[in-house]
Amino acid sequence: MSKKVIIVGGHGNISLRLARILGPTHAVKSIIRTRDHESDIKAASAEPVYLSLEDAPVSAFSAAFEGQDVVYFSAGAGGKGGPERTKAVDYEGAVKVFDAIEGVSGPKPRLILVSAIDVRNPERIPSYYDEKDLAVSARMRAAMDAYMHWKYEADKNLANRTAFKWTILRPSTLTDGPGTDRATIGKAHLGAPVSREDVAKTLALLADREDAAGLAIDLVGGDVPIDTGLDTFIARGETDFLV
Repeated sequence: MSKKVIIVGGHGNISLRLARILGPTHAVKSIIRTRDHESDIKAASAEPVYLSLEDAPVSAFSAAFEGQDVVYFSAGAGGKGGPERTKAVDYEGAVKVFDAIEGVSGPKPRLILVSAIDVRNPERIPSYYDEKDLAVSARMRAAMDAYMHWKYEADKNLANRTAFKWTILRPSTLTDGPGTDRATIGKAHLGAPVSREDVAKTLALLADREDAAGLAIDLVGGDVPIDTGLDTFIARGETDFLV
C-alpha cells in the first residue's frame, strides 16, 4: 500500500538510496538544509523540504510531519564539527524529531530511526559476544566515543517514548558496494560490513512492518535474504537494544 514518507537527513548516502527505492510506489519527501541539494533529491524521486535540523524549531518539524505515515531519521554529523556537533545532530536533532512527532496534531506517524550496531550501555555486554566482538567493540568506542555515546543517549530517549510507534535499525560498518539483498539480522556478531544499498532496502521493507514497533534490529553482512531475516526477527520479538 502506498504511504506518505518523509526522510530527515535526506541528502545522506543511505537516504538517497532509500528515496530511489520508495519513490516509484510511495509519496516521498526529503528534508535538506540547502537548495544546493535540490537536484539530487528530485533525481531520487523525492520532494525536497527545506529545514535545518540544528536551527529550525520543533514546531516546524511537526508541521512537516503532519499527514505523513512514516518518518525516517537518517541524519548524522558524520564526524564533522567535533563532539559538539555530534551531540547537536545525533542526539539533540534526534530528540527534536521525537518531540516533533509527539507534537503532530493528527495521527502520529511511525518513526524508523537509523542508529548503529553495538550502541548500548557500555556496562552491559550482550551475552552472545565473543572475544572478537569485544575487541571490535573496544576499537569502535576508542575511535568514535562521542558518536557511540550520543547515539546511545538518543536511542535510550526513544525507548521511553510511547506516544508513537518506532523501530530502530542498527547497521554495522557501511560500504558503498553493490547490494546483495542478504544479511544477518538480529543478535549479530560484530565485524561484517553491510552495504548502504542493503541498509536502504531493509529500511524500505520496514515501511510496511508495523509489527516491528518497539524493536531495535541489528544488521550486518550475511547470507540470509533480508526479507526472510526480518520475518524471523520480528516474529521472535526480542529487541537488540540494551538500555
